[in-house]
Amino acid sequence: MAHILIWIALAFLLYVHVGYPFVLLVWRRLASRPVRKGFWEPSVSILIAARNERETIEAKILNCLQLDYPKEKLQVLLALDAPSDGTEEIAWKYADKIVNILSFSQHEGKAGTLNRAAALAKGDILVFADVRQQFDRRALRELVANFHDPSVGAVSGELMLMDESGREAADGVGLYWRYEKWIRAQEAEIHSMMGATGSIYAIRRELFTPIPPDTILDDVAIPMNIVLRGKRAVFDGSALAYDQVSASPQLEYARKVRTLTGNYQVLARMPELLSPLHNPVWLQFISHKVGRLLVPYFLVLLFIANLFALHGIYLWLFCLQGTWYMMAWAGSLLSLRTPVPEAPRMVAVGREVRRP
Repeated sequence: MAHILIWIALAFLLYVHVGYPFVLLVWRRLASRPVRKGFWEPSVSILIAARNERETIEAKILNCLQLDYPKEKLQVLLALDAPSDGTEEIAWKYADKIVNILSFSQHEGKAGTLNRAAALAKGDILVFADVRQQFDRRALRELVANFHDPSVGAVSGELMLMDESGREAADGVGLYWRYEKWIRAQEAEIHSMMGATGSIYAIRRELFTPIPPDTILDDVAIPMNIVLRGKRAVFDGSALAYDQVSASPQLEYARKVRTLTGNYQVLARMPELLSPLHNPVWLQFISHKVGRLLVPYFLVLLFIANLFALHGIYLWLFCLQGTWYMMAWAGSLLSLRTPVPEAPRMVAVGREVRRP
């Protein structure tokens, strides 16, 4: 029985991380659905929910004002979620016809703040952005060009994680993010990706439905709701945003926990995603989202089952698992003793990223 459980766990883990990407690769080659982009200029509202962002709010506003898009068709809605560090004073300096400041005295969190901002948006296209990341100058044009295709309801841009030298990160976090973006791109060419990049994604305004105020992952809930309504959620690697790769394992761990918790929340609140009758991307969703949620449980199953089969190849497998976990434990201890350098602020200029 232990041998059967070992092979079941191994097969599952290999499918999620290797088999599913291979399926996508073949599927895309056989049944690709390219987006019919067309460069046009609909009205656009950029929605930014911010709380205590005194150090980054000014750079974000200036970045939005420098985008290559007609100013008469652009609205920047800066929704301030009860800030207490002086963010509001800085933001109001830029209030004008383009930059609209929405200042709320009661803290509601990101999702609730986005709901209130979306209700006041005037643009035909809603673009969701975070404060920390910088947009490439042509990011808006590239995003909205996808909506020339009537089948498209949501578009995610590409977040570039940069290292201290201003190059795309090639460490563990950077490499994993490249893998994740590749998966999303393959899914989008078949039908739809399973979630957007929160720092840069856009939707048609008429498709926006308010989300519960305590929603953790708006960038999954909003696009997947649009997919369930019959539209595509696609990925565009030419619409770029830039960020500094996290130098803190603790921060990266907290981000992963938040992402996993948010995915469980999405499943609980949108059970129709688990139905092949309602979800047009059911296989992709089960393989990508649900599969990754189950990976930890199959890792535990593999380890425990292996305890009852310590002979031959199974002994080697157990030794490999033990070595892997010991290395992970040692790495976590080392990260606690290593001081984390302060990340330099980056400014996006064209398709380059420079440090001021």
